[in-house]
Amino acid sequence: QVQLVESGGGLVQPGGSLRLSCVASGFRFSHNAMSWYRQPSGKQRELVAAMSSDGNDGRPNYADDVKGRFTISRDSAKNTVYLQMNSLKPEDTAVYYCNVRTILGTYWGQGTQVTVSS
Repeated sequence: QVQLVESGGGLVQPGGSLRLSCVASGFRFSHNAMSWYRQPSGKQRELVAAMSSDGNDGRPNYADDVKGRFTISRDSAKNTVYLQMNSLKPEDTAVYYCNVRTILGTYWGQGTQVTVSS
């Protein structure tokens, strides 16, 4: 059974930083690309960052509005993918979701709320 469990969200002031974590289980983590999405209140879910599987030399992909501020990384020894978010802006406020697409289907975590406000 595939499970994705996010953590690390919270309330932060503009300009601050947060690191989100997503612990994965139920599939071969090192063999799958991992992604972070977000969904602002009342809006559609959107891709934030994506990272290829271990051994794949592809560069991470980022949404234009987070490039240079967010960094996706993964630790296959811990089956965990991270999203380091720096220089946060109020428009980054959203529920952030971890995502994986496997041969069996597409899976989402429960989400973690990030609120950027003074």
